[in-house]
Amino acid sequence: MDVQETTTACRDAFAELASPAWIHDPYPFMRWLRDHDPVHRAASGLFLLSRHADIHWALKATGDAFRGPAPSELARYFPHAATSLSLNLLASTLAMKDPPTHTRLRRLISRDFTMGQIDNLRPSIARIVEARLDGMAPALERGEAVDLHREFALALPILVFAELFGMPQDDMFGLAAGIGAILEGLSPHTSDPRLAAADAASARVKAYFGGLIQRKRTDPSHDIVSMLVGAHDDDADTLSDAELISMLWGMLLGGFATTAATIDHAVLAMLAYPEQRHWLQGDAMGVKAFVEEVLRCDAPAMFSSIPRIAQRDIELGGVVIPKNADVRVLIASGNRDPDAFADPDRFDPARFYGTSPGMSTDGKIMLSFGHGIHFCLGAQLARVQLAESLPRIQARFPALALAELPTREPSAFLRTFRALPVRLRAQGAEMRVVVDQDLCGTSGQCVLTLPGTFRQREPDGVAEVCGATVPQALHVAVRLAASQCPVAAIRVIRSEAGGDERASADSAPSPAEAERHAARDQRNPGGHHGTV
Repeated sequence: MDVQETTTACRDAFAELASPAWIHDPYPFMRWLRDHDPVHRAASGLFLLSRHADIHWALKATGDAFRGPAPSELARYFPHAATSLSLNLLASTLAMKDPPTHTRLRRLISRDFTMGQIDNLRPSIARIVEARLDGMAPALERGEAVDLHREFALALPILVFAELFGMPQDDMFGLAAGIGAILEGLSPHTSDPRLAAADAASARVKAYFGGLIQRKRTDPSHDIVSMLVGAHDDDADTLSDAELISMLWGMLLGGFATTAATIDHAVLAMLAYPEQRHWLQGDAMGVKAFVEEVLRCDAPAMFSSIPRIAQRDIELGGVVIPKNADVRVLIASGNRDPDAFADPDRFDPARFYGTSPGMSTDGKIMLSFGHGIHFCLGAQLARVQLAESLPRIQARFPALALAELPTREPSAFLRTFRALPVRLRAQGAEMRVVVDQDLCGTSGQCVLTLPGTFRQREPDGVAEVCGATVPQALHVAVRLAASQCPVAAIRVIRSEAGGDERASADSAPSPAEAERHAARDQRNPGGHHGTV
């Protein structure tokens, strides 16, 4: 199944993005949407915008051309809104509000949730990062694999939120355990059992935050919750307990899984592009450029989950979006639009060096945090966590490598992971690659057969595509290409420092395993271009 076969009769891009065919690499499908159906009307009636210019305009026009759903309309967009606690909490978050209510709530939160307040957390975040790396070090140094997703990417934002909210760490880990269930329940394609599980988890979060607010009111500290419930002599307006609970609930959901996913993607970028690691070894501007490029290349939230309702008929790209239509934006596609970012599939931090956060050197906006009145409040918190983490990971574990391919969650909305196993690479390890050309049918689409990357094919049908060793910069891409090969034509051999040559844990699966893998994943064999 190739891109054209998949999309010629595409009736619902949301369902297509949720299919196993695109979970690992959705970008070929997004490219097709931009080129052939940039203002897509799904079978459900929702519209999906995929071009950067349209997305940027729509986000900026929220509050003018678009609005959030009114309370009386919630049942139209969320059929269970009347009975679901999770959906009611979602409806009361800042992202669902329009001016003037949105203006009031955002002002009250921004009054205390400032960039200075976040920057004051840097020493605490650095301490948490060092402690998590200390915890991983013994196993890595023994040559064992460690799940970086669980031990670091998930743990860091949990511990940072505990610090931000002034909560015991164990309490935050308990709340975080239910976040995945809540996010699943809020998916447009969720089932009744998943929504029920989400509501049960939301009830626990709501009850905990209600108690936390009362404790901070009687015994305040220097955390954000104490500030939000505290009195401001210069401002008589305050957040009600219900408003504050919904804000804390939304901050937890919006900033936990997305930050963890971005940390995972950043580590994968470090491993896939070692020639770009120098950005993490210099000044703060270089680190910032690397972080912004990670956010652009792999937006953690692929599309907007909040309905944006057209306030009038709107024409985009020759398509009329009727008044009252529900419009969503495909953020991840806008970030890979060649009309906004030259050579968009290439990882190149230089495009963000020396610029304002989120702004490329060409003046284009990276869309992962949104834009306009609903720009993400937690953007600076996420950026600080990444900036404090990546240089320390690089300095502490320069020989870090994938132990096996990461496992992704099967989610169309969030590009999150279940596992990211890593190990320390044996010093002196080398890699060579053998391709069975009788099985190979990529016709030049595979990274191993791209001209200039490896030696050209041999006529005997079984070719050693690299005469000596694979360059270190290409190790991760080669392993990824081997694992994705639908016919198991690629065999990766690692030679250890002592000269013992053997098939390694990085080798391609057996033909039988590859067949089962392909049947389960339904991956697109035309999309294997060796990127991570």
